[in-house]
Amino acid sequence: HYAFDLVMIATMFLCAALAKRIGPLFGKRSLYAVSGVALTVSTLCMFASIWIPRSADALAVPAVLLGGFGIALVILLWSELYGCLNPFRVALYYSASMIVAALLIYLCRGLLLPWLGAVVLVLPVVSLAACAAGFRSLPSGELPRAKPSKFSFPWKIVLLMAIYAFAYGLKESSMYQSTLGPHSAFGTLAVAAIVFVGVIARGGKFDFGVIYRIALPLMVAAFLILPNVGVLGQAASDFCTSASYTAFSILIMLIMANICYRYGVSALWLFGIERSVRQVSMWLGRLVADGAQSFDVLGGNGELFISLLTVVAIVTATTILFSERDLSSRWGANFLAGGTDSAAMIRKQELADRCAEVARAYKLSTREEEVLLLLAQRKTVGIIERELFIANGTAKAHVRHIYQKLDIHTRQELFDLLGVEAREGGKGAGATADEGL
Repeated sequence: HYAFDLVMIATMFLCAALAKRIGPLFGKRSLYAVSGVALTVSTLCMFASIWIPRSADALAVPAVLLGGFGIALVILLWSELYGCLNPFRVALYYSASMIVAALLIYLCRGLLLPWLGAVVLVLPVVSLAACAAGFRSLPSGELPRAKPSKFSFPWKIVLLMAIYAFAYGLKESSMYQSTLGPHSAFGTLAVAAIVFVGVIARGGKFDFGVIYRIALPLMVAAFLILPNVGVLGQAASDFCTSASYTAFSILIMLIMANICYRYGVSALWLFGIERSVRQVSMWLGRLVADGAQSFDVLGGNGELFISLLTVVAIVTATTILFSERDLSSRWGANFLAGGTDSAAMIRKQELADRCAEVARAYKLSTREEEVLLLLAQRKTVGIIERELFIANGTAKAHVRHIYQKLDIHTRQELFDLLGVEAREGGKGAGATADEGL
């Protein structure tokens, strides 16, 4: 297990480090074949070791190396595809994939070994074929760019995901001992179903904020409250752990995919680093849990001490690192607020994409691009200062620099450049910001 994870981490980190050189993966057909062959051979080695126990030691090495390498490529290919979709489609497909995966695991647990081997051998091919079909269905303008735009890496949200992954790693061993295992746990299925049904039923009005508002209390309950409530404490704790981790996984997928979709960032680079950090954190969580159990750290109070330490880390990290201002202004995750219809969300996304194009063409800084988007949304200078938490007068300076670089003088000229229709009574709206200069 540890060796498999290390191979997967090394592969994803290497792909992220070489992202500029190797470019998007989706167009490299050989990678689909390499990934599929690696996973197929890895699966054959695994089942052969069951049928021929004497060969287990010899087959373990190729099974682990090929499996970790192949699954890393599959994760990165799918990440590139999600990075081409708007947030509602990402939420719908990603939650649906979790539901289907859990149901497949339930099905496989009832199969005899030969049938199980046949099904598992087919799954990598099906997954890769579906991924390739997804890319073929997209217009050429929406495919990953060969020369992605620059973007400051969102370390704060990635570090918070790492804390949740570490907590999940602490509990993962106990979940493997349960009947269903961590990847098909009822907590995972429950959260995925809530998101899937919510997006289907509510469409653009689904409140994605529910996802991150339930993650923290569930994780606190899993480590601090439920382990001490009796016979069902462990099962309930595992449920909350898997549910909380799943909720945060969906959240970070939405944010990361939206950064790729909105700003044209390389999914290979962004997801390669994020997934590597996540897996390392989960791996460390398992090591700590195994070490505490093996060496009987702090006697009978070892588990309680680790639980308290984990809760403090999660609460502190969430308080310090998680900011709705960062979600909206820095990472463009405006969709998390909910309450808008799909058409309005798509219009916002198109406006953001247009601002990103103009920012690249005229070499605007990251902050100037943020100000440009708010100007395009008809926000006044005062509102821009409050939304970006910048000092009085700073927004005016940014607006002046933007106007100089774009060689324009009024908000209406800005609207014309961006292709934005003036609001009814638009003269007043345009004058407001210009008079603020």
